[in-house]
This record gives sequence, C-alpha cells and structure tokens, in this order.
Amino acid sequence: MAFAHGLDSRRLMQQCDEIDALNAELQGITILKSIEVDILEDGRLDLPDSTLERLDMVVGAVHSNFNLSRAKQTERILRAMQHPCFTLLAHPTGRLLQHRAPYDIDMLSIIREAKQRGCFLELNAHPERLDLLDTHCQLAKEEGVLISINSDAHSVYDFTNLRFGIGQARRGWLEKKDVLNTRPLQQLRLLISHTMQHNSRRN
Repeated sequence: MAFAHGLDSRRLMQQCDEIDALNAELQGITILKSIEVDILEDGRLDLPDSTLERLDMVVGAVHSNFNLSRAKQTERILRAMQHPCFTLLAHPTGRLLQHRAPYDIDMLSIIREAKQRGCFLELNAHPERLDLLDTHCQLAKEEGVLISINSDAHSVYDFTNLRFGIGQARRGWLEKKDVLNTRPLQQLRLLISHTMQHNSRRN
C-alpha cells in the first residue's frame, strides 16, 4: 500500500535487478524475489501480471474492506488465489489481537481452494496476529495444505517471533512435514514455482 511505502512496479523491478546481482555474488545464501501484494475488494492483485511474473513467489493479503459479508469476503480471496501468480495467502483472517476482530470468511472453502490451486497459507507468528488459528492449522493439515510459519519481521529483532508461530503450529498438530519453510532451498523452490503458473506454461 502506498501509505506504507509499498513498491510500485518500477521500484520492484529495480529491486529484482539488485537481488539478481546479489545472488550472483553471495555464497551459502539465496534471496528469493517476492512481494506482498494487496488483494483488492474485487479479488484482483494490485500489481500487473507482467511485474508479478518476474518474481519467485507472490504473497497476497487483505489490508482493507474488512467488513464485507462472509460470501463477498470469501469470494474476494478465492478469486485472488486463482490468479496465475499467487503463492501464499498472508494472515488469512486479518485479525489483530485486542485491536481488530477477524473478518468473516469460509475458511474451509479457502483451504480447499489452496489444495486445488496448489498454493499455501501463512501462519503469521507476530504475537498480535497468531493467524492462522490452531484449529485452522489442523484443518489445513487434514486437507493436505502446507503452512508457512512467518515472523512478519519488520526488523532483524522481529525474527524471534518465529517461536510464537511454532507454538501455534504445535497447538494445531502441525509437524515438520506440514510446514512449507522447513524444506531445503531446492525443494522449496520447486514447490513455490508450481504456484507461478506462467512458469509451468513455459516449461
């Protein structure tokens, strides 16, 4: 989002060039090209396909219009997940503990769409979010949808948030095999590349 100093297409492409240059020099570390895009009210993503196609993965999230009806909010997210460049649904219920209630969505439908589409759900480990619920983690496990445990770090100090996400995942009965980002880089890249369907069409 612009007010949060979000990247437009030009700045994102500049960042991609810089990441490519770094990856050519670094040893033992790989930086993946990605962005968290807004899911607009009608389910569109807020950057053009030509920009998103250059990335390794695309994270989609709802940041506005939280009060849509259950049917409209669910359809909004389902439409976003069907985009050919969609990897991960971030903080899927949008809740902020003690500040904002989760928006009303049909989580089972979203989990099943993730299964059909081959994309993933985030467990946001920030202590003000802890989003997914443990019950949703268990439901995703039962449906065979992988969960990514993410720190939501806005600084290096926030990486310690991961311990809260791991605790939430354990409450939802998740094991290492149920978590996307427990995998080594080669396996991870293969999984996320399948969500970027423009890559599949080229191969």
